[in-house]
Amino acid sequence: MTPLGSTMADFPVDPQLAKMLITSPQYGCSNEIMTIVSLLNVPLVFMRPPDQRKMADEAKAQFSHPDGDHLTLLNVYHAYKTSGEDQKWCYDNFCNYRTLKSADNVRTQLKRYMERADLDLVSLPFDERPKGPYYTGIRKALCAGYFMQVAHQERSGNYLTVKDNQVVRLHPSSCLDHASEWVIYNEFVLTNQNYIRTVTEVRAEWLLDIAPNYFDLDSFPNCEGKRVLEKLIMRRKSSSGRERDDDEDDRRKSRKSDRGDRDRKDSKRRR
Repeated sequence: MTPLGSTMADFPVDPQLAKMLITSPQYGCSNEIMTIVSLLNVPLVFMRPPDQRKMADEAKAQFSHPDGDHLTLLNVYHAYKTSGEDQKWCYDNFCNYRTLKSADNVRTQLKRYMERADLDLVSLPFDERPKGPYYTGIRKALCAGYFMQVAHQERSGNYLTVKDNQVVRLHPSSCLDHASEWVIYNEFVLTNQNYIRTVTEVRAEWLLDIAPNYFDLDSFPNCEGKRVLEKLIMRRKSSSGRERDDDEDDRRKSRKSDRGDRDRKDSKRRR
């Protein structure tokens, strides 16, 4: 077993969540990932009573993050803590008080495991912009754990899970408010249709950087997602080639400049 695998085995959570926790310090968001993992290990946070669905949906919308459900969970936890863990606040906002209390207990346990593994407990400065560094770091850490649970949106509008090519749709409860080409998901739900639940938008380049072996295209089934990744790899190679050419041009110019300086110095000495 590798050192990473050994550390992952020490955590009392699923392997992908353990990987997420262990790698989160390098993205500057271990405190936030602890919170998200805690909320994924308890029952559903949001309540939706049959006779109050409209009000419940409106309450949930105030916490929604445009890039997905994991960040929405983080938002509701922050709001809960800001309220002073108030039970009435939970009732008014259709949040399950017992679930949030349980998540707090799980988070306390995870913190001890993080400290035992000598992992830094860090956060980036808060930035409310959805695409700012704060939320981007969290999404990258999520990607590090969920890189095997990825789906790509096809031209048909449906999503296709990576590698096993299952046609799926986003679960109706998802907060993702725009068409996202790539998403990671927490759960595959099989009802009368295939759904993926608790999803967050990620970027193709993150997948290639974080899990290059898993996204080795030689072992990839034929699909639109594969062709998108192939084009991205070609662009990267082309860009890298241009950078090398630019560097070589700079070196040639530098050598010419050095020779010119030496020639001028020799000319002055001869005079």
